[in-house]
Amino acid sequence: MMTSKQRSYLKGLASNITPIFQIGKSSLTPEIITALDEAIEKRELIKVSVLKNCADDPAELAQIIAERTRSQVVVVIGKKIVLYRGAKKNPKIELPK
Repeated sequence: MMTSKQRSYLKGLASNITPIFQIGKSSLTPEIITALDEAIEKRELIKVSVLKNCADDPAELAQIIAERTRSQVVVVIGKKIVLYRGAKKNPKIELPK
């Protein structure tokens, strides 16, 4: 689990990144989960947009994505989800202790 200090650090980093995925009407397909997993592996910290035509609750989607990609939900603000998972090889983000 991450500490509140780590979470706020990641929130700060995430404020400068643009969403690289959009979840729409088809919601979470296996292809989207795979793509999200690969993106998290490369970038460690990603932001996802939930479009208006998606009927699912962003907080619930965040939990499902986190479980399936073994990542952690940093924050859900409105229709934006921020996820984090440290890279196994060459981690770029160093979390505060």
